[in-house]
Amino acid sequence: MTTSRVLLIDDEEELRFSTAQALELSGFAVTMLASAEHALELIGYSFDGVVVSDIRMPVMDGMTLLQKVRELDPEIPVILMTGHGDVQLAVNAMRNGAYDFIEKPFTPQYLAGIIKRANDRRALVLENRRLKAVAGKHDDLETRLPGRTQVMVDLRYRIRAIGATDADTLIVGDTGAGKEVVARALHDISARANRPFVAINCAALPQTLIESELFGHEAGAFPGALRSRYGKFEHARGGTILLDEIGSMPFELQGRFLRVLQERVITRLGSNETVELDVRFIATSKVDLEQEVAAGRFRADLLYRLNVATLLVPSLSQRSADIPLLFLHLVREAAARFGREDMDVPQHLLSAVSLREWPGNVRELRNAADRFVLGLESDVSEMSLALHDDGTSTLAPRVAAYEKSLIAHAIAVHGGNLKSVYESLGISRKTLYEKMQKYGLHRHMTEV
Repeated sequence: MTTSRVLLIDDEEELRFSTAQALELSGFAVTMLASAEHALELIGYSFDGVVVSDIRMPVMDGMTLLQKVRELDPEIPVILMTGHGDVQLAVNAMRNGAYDFIEKPFTPQYLAGIIKRANDRRALVLENRRLKAVAGKHDDLETRLPGRTQVMVDLRYRIRAIGATDADTLIVGDTGAGKEVVARALHDISARANRPFVAINCAALPQTLIESELFGHEAGAFPGALRSRYGKFEHARGGTILLDEIGSMPFELQGRFLRVLQERVITRLGSNETVELDVRFIATSKVDLEQEVAAGRFRADLLYRLNVATLLVPSLSQRSADIPLLFLHLVREAAARFGREDMDVPQHLLSAVSLREWPGNVRELRNAADRFVLGLESDVSEMSLALHDDGTSTLAPRVAAYEKSLIAHAIAVHGGNLKSVYESLGISRKTLYEKMQKYGLHRHMTEV
């Protein structure tokens, strides 16, 4: 029988250690953390445990952690520990999706009972997902990266092929297309799924501390370094490191990073000792790195070493036929996240969504779905206006665009079953085929 996992987060050291010790005596495998930020590195769609967190913590509190965990996977049980004055806050958290809350002080047996029930529920969720995948239904990868266009079918196929390996991977795509979602999917279907996933934004690292942040340092390595510190590379040992927007990495640092890729060792600042590094590297880029190499801003040897495997994440403009289905999916996600009932999306809004340009890609479309679920009617009306007037087009192209959106939506709704499509639209099979050819639409696969 697998030991039940608990991720315990509390900034009070004494309470954290005493609670962990009591839970371990009850048979749980406990990972302790003093802050919530690092917890997100250990949580993913395949996380097989329960999160237990204090509400009142600096930097990131328990309520914020709950929201971020639910964004990763809304079915991960989160139990919040609260002081007497925070009970109403905890009740509100349960309305927002927390599994339960426990008021301090509490007995270890009482907490253990709640965790056991939460773990049993999580085990059922994961088993249900596995059974659905075996039965050929939508698996978790299709849930995270929905779409029936061929580019999405090919992307999911390549993720499954690459994910099970330890190959370093380069993910290329426009802003908001879902590069980090792809990276997390690669991690979660790999043998490293239960180890840390550490995301590093190369564009946001402070220039003066970048080497210390990545490689760590020894005490006295520079003014203010009062104690030794692990860097992000070392913190991720055994797991996966995501280098977000690697094209922004300073050129002078690229040479040192190349050595890490080649030899899988690091040296902390102020030390001569090397530390072996067992990690997988995944990098993302929104720019063409070969052009960056030609411009002298990126090292050619680093690019060739990094892209052992390359994944191209399509923009929404490259899979426009997926937009209606994707919007419906995002609305369902938003409704669950905000604690709302499932909502029907009117046809005119789906058509407007299909016709609009989405330069921010999936990220921008998700924001629109959130606004719809929250009832921000002005935003919905603005989308609908796209049906009637774009300020430039004459009647014929606007009618054609509307017709294309209706057909694309019908294909998505009926999962590529063309017989159901032409029957629901009230046209002949020949007419449907001619219009699909005219508008560049394709018969989309329903399963992967």
